[in-house]
Amino acid sequence: MKRSEIQQAISWAKDFLQENNFSLPMFAGWTPEEWKSRRKEADTIVRTMRGWDVTSFGSDDFSQMGAVLFTIRNGLPDGSAGCPYAEKLILMKEGQVLPNHFHRQKTEDIINRAGGVLLIRVFNSLPDGSVDREGDVRILTDGIEHFVPAGTDVEITRGNSMTIYPGLYHLFTPKPGCGDLIVGEVSSVNDDRTDNYFEDGLPRFIPVEEDCPLTVPLCNEYEALFG
Repeated sequence: MKRSEIQQAISWAKDFLQENNFSLPMFAGWTPEEWKSRRKEADTIVRTMRGWDVTSFGSDDFSQMGAVLFTIRNGLPDGSAGCPYAEKLILMKEGQVLPNHFHRQKTEDIINRAGGVLLIRVFNSLPDGSVDREGDVRILTDGIEHFVPAGTDVEITRGNSMTIYPGLYHLFTPKPGCGDLIVGEVSSVNDDRTDNYFEDGLPRFIPVEEDCPLTVPLCNEYEALFG
């Protein structure tokens, strides 16, 4: 993705959150210069990769595949960061897809915080990590257990949620005609570098084409920013 496209996506996300009266922590607005001047005090934020995250998962068309994310809280598996859980936002425009993947370690509650209707397509995973396209899938919607056919698009309306447990393949997309989405994720400690297994082997983080000055660093860019 181009840097300009990333920064336009973050600007849209900020406006969308403001429209829905959702405030972010102060570091969401730090400039690169502020990050550098606050390097020592921001150590936990940096180590746990809190902050902005924009990805197209390697797609050439962010409007069709991708999302803007913001990690509000996170810890580390060894407990050294002091936080035993993670919380993030996933912001998606109608027409976008967050592609099919599962986690081996993380359990997460996915909550429709505002906007339209979230569709979560579900499959079981097989022992080799591939997609089980035949077996019925156990789902938990706000703690209520159901079984649905493989490939079902589970509708999550505003205020409602679904638990994604390890090994459950899931794909997110806003329901057509219902508007953009603010999705909340509350989970065990989140490690986006090692615990995302995409059906098509897609990259979680992507290279950036620097076509304009950096104004908002992404959560995987902090070390490069500090030099």
